[in-house]
Amino acid sequence: MAYVKNLFDSNFIQYASYVIRDRAIPEITDGLKPVQRRIIHTLIKTDDGRFTKVANVCGKVMAYHPHGDASIYAALVNLANKELFIDKQGNFGNLYTGDGASAPRYIECRLRSITRDILNTNPRITKYVDTYDGRDVEPVFFQAKLPLVLILGAEGIAVGMSTYILSHNIHEVIEAEKKCLRGEKFKLYPDFSTGGLIDVSDYQDGLGKIVARAKMDTSDDKKIVITELPYGSTTESLCDSIEKAVKNGKIKASSIQDYTSDKVNIEIKLQRGVYTKDVVDALYAFTECEKTIYCNLLVIKDNMPVQMTCTQVIEHHSKQLVGILKRELEIEKEDLMEKLHLRTLERIFVEERIYKKIETQKTEEGVNKAVKDGFKPFKAELIREINDDDIDHLLRIPIRRISLYDISKNKQEVTAINNRIKEINRLLKHLVDYAIGWLEAIEKKLNTEYIKRRTKIANIDAVDVKAVTKRDQALKYDEKTGYLGIGVSGGAELFKVTPFDKILYVRKSGIYSVSETPDKLFVGPEMRYCGFADKESLNKVLFTILYRDPETKFVYIKRCKILAYIMNRDYFFAPEGMEVLHIDTRKTFLFQLNYVKKARVKILKEVFKAGDFEEKSLKARGVRISAKEVQTVDIQQNKD
Repeated sequence: MAYVKNLFDSNFIQYASYVIRDRAIPEITDGLKPVQRRIIHTLIKTDDGRFTKVANVCGKVMAYHPHGDASIYAALVNLANKELFIDKQGNFGNLYTGDGASAPRYIECRLRSITRDILNTNPRITKYVDTYDGRDVEPVFFQAKLPLVLILGAEGIAVGMSTYILSHNIHEVIEAEKKCLRGEKFKLYPDFSTGGLIDVSDYQDGLGKIVARAKMDTSDDKKIVITELPYGSTTESLCDSIEKAVKNGKIKASSIQDYTSDKVNIEIKLQRGVYTKDVVDALYAFTECEKTIYCNLLVIKDNMPVQMTCTQVIEHHSKQLVGILKRELEIEKEDLMEKLHLRTLERIFVEERIYKKIETQKTEEGVNKAVKDGFKPFKAELIREINDDDIDHLLRIPIRRISLYDISKNKQEVTAINNRIKEINRLLKHLVDYAIGWLEAIEKKLNTEYIKRRTKIANIDAVDVKAVTKRDQALKYDEKTGYLGIGVSGGAELFKVTPFDKILYVRKSGIYSVSETPDKLFVGPEMRYCGFADKESLNKVLFTILYRDPETKFVYIKRCKILAYIMNRDYFFAPEGMEVLHIDTRKTFLFQLNYVKKARVKILKEVFKAGDFEEKSLKARGVRISAKEVQTVDIQQNKD
C-alpha cells in the first residue's frame, strides 16, 4: 500500500511540475508558453519571406510539440491576433464578435521581420536542447529584448495555481523600460485591443483588479449605441447579457441589434417612456457592459513559479536587455578580432612571400613548420598565436588570389574592422545608453497604429446594484402552506422587494431570522411579522413579546428592537426553555392575563397595557407581569 501511495505521490508531483512549467505558466525570459515558443521557432527556421499554410506550420510544429495539432492551431491563431510576431492572411476570426478562425488549410501566415530583432536566436546566447524525440533541437527559451509577458499578456490554470496577466501597450512598455534604465519612476496600466474604458485605481502594479466598461454613445435620449467592448467580452456575450437583463425586467429595451463588422456597433432601442439616462447605470449593473477583472502576475523564473509586479518585470527585463546587448557586442567583437587576425595573416603571408618557403617541403609537418617559422619575425603584428587551422586557411588561398592580391582592399577591410571594434569598445562602456538607443530604434519599426493606446483610463464610480434595482417583485406569504418568497404562487402579497433586499421574518414560535429575499422558504403557519431588515426599517419596529415559564407559569413581557444580526441564523426572542405566547409590533395594546384557579386567588383576570412597560435591549430578560400563575393570555384588538 505504501508503494502505491509513493507511486501516486511521485507521479502527481511530476504531472503538477509539467503542467506548471511546460503548459500553463509563461517564462519570464521571453514571456512565452512552450507551444508559442515552438511556433515561433518553427517560423524562424522555415522563414523564406512568403506566406505558408497554417496547416503546414502546425504539422512542422508537431516535430517539437508532443501534443495534438488542435492546441497548436489555437495557440497560433491567438498569437497571430496579437499582431506582433506573425503576419496573417485570411480569416483569423473576429475579436469583437468572438467568431472563430477558418480551418488551418484555408489561412496562411508568415514571420514578421521584427521578430528577429526582439528575440535572440544565436546559439552562443540562446540555449538549445534536444526535442522530445531527440531528432532536432529547440530553444529552452529565447533571450527576449522586450518584456513580452506584459506586452502579450497571458492566462493559464495549472495545478494549485493560476496566472492572469493583462496585456499592456508596447509603446508604454518601451517607455517604462527606458525610464527604468535612466533611473526614473514609471507606472504601467493595461491596454486592450477591444478598447473600452478601465479604472486602474486598484490595479496594484499587476496584482490587484481593474474595472472595465464598454464605451457608449448616449447622445440620443431613446437609443444607446455601444461602440467599444470591455475586456473579455464579445458582442455575442454582451448581447446575451443585455437580453437576459431585459427578460428579467432589469432593463426596459424594445430591441437589441448587433451591426458589428470591423468596428463594434450594438444598438439598444428603449421602450416608450424610458430614456437613456435611466438605463445606463442598469446596463453597468446587470450586464457585461461593466466587468471586474482580477489579475495575478505569475511567471516561471529560474525554473520556479514566482509572483511578480509590473515594476519588477520591467526592472528584470532592463537588466536582461543590457546583458543580451553586451553579449551580442562581445560576440561580434570576438568574430571581428578573429577576422582581423585572418586578414593580418593573409597580408603577411602574401606580402612577405611566406608561401615560397613551402615549395621545397615534402611533408605536411614540414609545410606547417615552414609557415610558422615564416611568421616568427612578424609575431608582434599578430592578434594571437598562429595555429593549425590558421595554416590550413592560408594554404587554401588560391594562386589567382596571390597573383592578383589587392593590398589596398585588405587595408580598407582592416581599417573598417578596427573602426567597428573601437565603436564596440565605446558601446561596451556605455551599455545603458546603447540599450536606450536600441529601444528607440525598435519603436520606430513598429506600426504606429499598433503602438497607439486603445483603452481609455478613467475614474469609474461603482454602480450600486441595489440603488438601480426597482422594488417591483411581489413578496408573498401563503398561510396554508407556510411558504414565504417571491416564487410563491398562492397566498397574499406582503410588499414589493428586490432580490438584494434583506428580509426579517418572525415565526409563531418566537424564532426570527434575516435572509436575502427568499425565492420559496418555509416559515410555518401564522407568521408573526415580515419586513425589511435595513437599519432604518428596524429602528421603526418595536417588538413586544409575551412569554411564559412552563415550570412556574409566570408570564413575562419584553419590549425591544432588533438592531444587529447575523444573516441566515435563527434567534429566539425569549430565554431558552420559555414558551412564547404572543408577538406584537404595535406601540401599545391591551392584553388580559387569565390566572390559574386556586383557593386563595380571588382575581382570576387582569388587564394590562403594553405601553406601560419600558423598552429594553434585545438580550435583556423580560419583566414579570404578575406573581400569579397564568393559564392563558387574551389580546384585545382595540388600541388605547
